[in-house]
Amino acid sequence: MQNSRWNPFEMSNGAVALGPLVMREFDQIFRDLSVRQTGAREFVPAADIHETAEGITLQVDLPGHDAKSIEVRVENDTLTLKSERKRDPSESQKNEGTRRLERSFGVYTRSFALPRTVDASRVEARYENGVLTLTLPRREETKPRVVEVKVNG
Repeated sequence: MQNSRWNPFEMSNGAVALGPLVMREFDQIFRDLSVRQTGAREFVPAADIHETAEGITLQVDLPGHDAKSIEVRVENDTLTLKSERKRDPSESQKNEGTRRLERSFGVYTRSFALPRTVDASRVEARYENGVLTLTLPRREETKPRVVEVKVNG
């Protein structure tokens, strides 16, 4: 008689199905390996988009970026952000004792398609405390309006 233990991942045909938690761990291992091979991580700052009756607000986390290096371009119906985060030259002198480098440096570019409701000529940009805030106002003709109901009578 064969002594076998129950495997919760084993399917009826003998194949082993890995759960989502195990798959996420495998994915992370492969991402870590690719980072070690290339020596760099992809820098993709988080962006929040909020829409109101007045327009759209876009907030992008760009901590450590020099405000002078941030470029905001509106061309046709596309908004493009470009910025560069540079490593402090004095840090490269401190290689001795470095165990791990996780902060991302380099050029960041991201584009957003603008809806037709945005007045691209009035886009405003503000950079404060590491957050780039873009205000994209609506075209006047696309703003919601209240229509008065006339009563005859």
